[in-house]
Amino acid sequence: MPALEEPLRQPLKSVLGPATAKVMAEHLGLLTVGDLLHHYPRRYEERGQLTHLADLPMDEHVTVVAQVADARLHTFASARTPRGKGQRLEVTITDGSGRLQLVFFGNGVHKPHKELLPGTRAMFAGKVSVFNRRLQLAHPAYELLRGDPEESVETWAGALIPIYPATAKLESWKIGKAIQTVLPTAQEATDPLPDSLRRGRGLVPLPEALLKIHRPHTKADIEDARSRLKWDEAFVLQVALARRRHADAQLPAVPRKPTPDGLLTAFDARLPFTLTDGQQRVSREIFDDLATEHPMHRLLQGEVGSGKTMVALRAMLAVVDAGGQAAMLAPTEVLAQQHHRSIVEMMGELAEGGMLGGAEQGTKVVLLTGSMGMAARRQALLDLTTGEAGIVIGTHALIEDKVQFHDLGLVVVDEQHRFGVEQRDALRGKGKQPPHLLVMTATPIPRTVAMTVFGDLETSVLDQLPAGRSPIASHVVPAADKPHFLARAWERVREEVSNGHQAYVVCPRIGDEEEDPKKAGKKKSPESPEDAEKRPPLAVLDVADQLAKGPLQGLRVEVLHGRMHPDDKDAVMRRFAAGETDVLVATTVIEVGVNVPNATAMVIMDADRFGVSQLHQLRGRVGRGSAPGLCLLVTEMPEASPARQRLNAVAATLDGFELSRIDLEQRREGDVLGQAQSGARTSLKVLAVIEDEEIIAEAREEATAVVAKDPELTHLPALRTALDALLDEEREQYLEKG
Repeated sequence: MPALEEPLRQPLKSVLGPATAKVMAEHLGLLTVGDLLHHYPRRYEERGQLTHLADLPMDEHVTVVAQVADARLHTFASARTPRGKGQRLEVTITDGSGRLQLVFFGNGVHKPHKELLPGTRAMFAGKVSVFNRRLQLAHPAYELLRGDPEESVETWAGALIPIYPATAKLESWKIGKAIQTVLPTAQEATDPLPDSLRRGRGLVPLPEALLKIHRPHTKADIEDARSRLKWDEAFVLQVALARRRHADAQLPAVPRKPTPDGLLTAFDARLPFTLTDGQQRVSREIFDDLATEHPMHRLLQGEVGSGKTMVALRAMLAVVDAGGQAAMLAPTEVLAQQHHRSIVEMMGELAEGGMLGGAEQGTKVVLLTGSMGMAARRQALLDLTTGEAGIVIGTHALIEDKVQFHDLGLVVVDEQHRFGVEQRDALRGKGKQPPHLLVMTATPIPRTVAMTVFGDLETSVLDQLPAGRSPIASHVVPAADKPHFLARAWERVREEVSNGHQAYVVCPRIGDEEEDPKKAGKKKSPESPEDAEKRPPLAVLDVADQLAKGPLQGLRVEVLHGRMHPDDKDAVMRRFAAGETDVLVATTVIEVGVNVPNATAMVIMDADRFGVSQLHQLRGRVGRGSAPGLCLLVTEMPEASPARQRLNAVAATLDGFELSRIDLEQRREGDVLGQAQSGARTSLKVLAVIEDEEIIAEAREEATAVVAKDPELTHLPALRTALDALLDEEREQYLEKG
């Protein structure tokens, strides 16, 4: 390792001492000098300017910069102290436009009583609470700001103080002091951007950017630094993805061209409808990829109900035509069974290859899930090994070592965000040569996210709905403010059933999880922190029981959830699909792929506990036939809450791409970069996936050009180093396995 990289690789304990280093590692995940230099300020305070009091968030840890206006020591009677007297120090701080109360009690009053005199300026950090209807910080930590006595008030007030993402154990100014200690090392930072790129875009060198972000003199300094650091993040990430695409392009694959007048032609001939223009266009893109000698890596995004399964099935048939086999991987057994059923129905006698009455060009379509009986499983495995089965649909069970293919040519992964990287990789390893890969998702992804997360895949988008799909009306039902709205919701369900239709009722949990009442409701959806003080989420078993005895009495109500035996789940779905059940009360197991065109209404209980894209997915289960769909989002959250605004956004539009932007803006960027798949910390600190669309697109072009010229980055050692540092092993692995 060149000596140049050494200073930034130093462990923090050798520079800051073991105690501080331990807190930094435990609370902020910072281990080296480089980690600390890349822990950027969240915002900057101008000295003497208090964060606007209206903006102080309740129950959050804040840092404010202000001047002491007033300090009073109160003595009061107290049974807890030896002398029967207690002390309370109340300090009022101000910035001239607003005031905030600080309170210190007991032994904690002596030091602040001496130091926090009127006129003193300081930084204060603590948790905002309300006492006597006034905002206050109780026992805040503080750091006095002793300006140079020569310094004029103007320069003092104008200086920018960095406020760092901090924790109760590590105040912003302690982080600031630690950074002050390591800041000289920034001069040694090696610059990952190629010189020509940096100069061509007018970006400051990395050491200068690090100095300016931590110690800015002006707001222009901050802008310079951020522009530069955004480019680093975008470019290094895009280089990682470009190297992945480049490596994939070198891999061999068997070209799969459908035979004329084969299985695909026979299938198309029996379709009772014409494919949409979008389906035809995307199919052409896929067939072109399948015909090449390198593995296809394509992401197929489509709105709920845009006919992705049809496109994927035609790709699978093309591969079977060309003598290969195709595997479709589904995230749940319910979905695998459903895909198997609908594919067999769509193919008719073409799915009965080798059987009496089966079509001559037909093939066998088998299902493989973990809960199958031994005999059926043995037969399915045999059909795959001999090549008798051209198409297999299954869950994780497909990945097991025992599963051997005759000649695996195409892997279709449904709802890719639910699969870990290792699982996809294991399936790809089952071909004689790497199989072609088609990843499908019904969660619309903004273009920039597609470039960032799925940057190693080419993207196809199905944005047309097939003819015959009906509009869905969505409404928020405020159960707490207007209980009669909820009563009306159940009337609407009864009306739909009396018109010959069916309905879903979705709840956040099953209901048999918590025997211990103390533990009830502990498992919160990460989507909505607002409901921390609320009752436990509504449960399928309780709600089904209440509905059957109450507002939906007399209707045929059944339940479906993930903990039921697979045969029971399948039986419930079959009865619902056959119209033998009026109302299905379920968890989100129905979120993807469940297709019952006669179901027209959906009531989502505690809708605020679900994420935006999840609500959009759920809503896509209705309106799949010729009758219009209705989706009711029931919530107890107050009108002004962020949760209600989220629900209003879902009710206002059926455009999944618009909703995915809203969803992304409301969540941390880190969630976007597949943390669930890599387990690693996100590498994005200053880059905002939505706002910085242009930078990401340009960085992708630059990265592709750099990698095409020098795939191993031999002439760019600093970039290679940045790749290793930014993408720790786990994340590199995640990108590699894309």
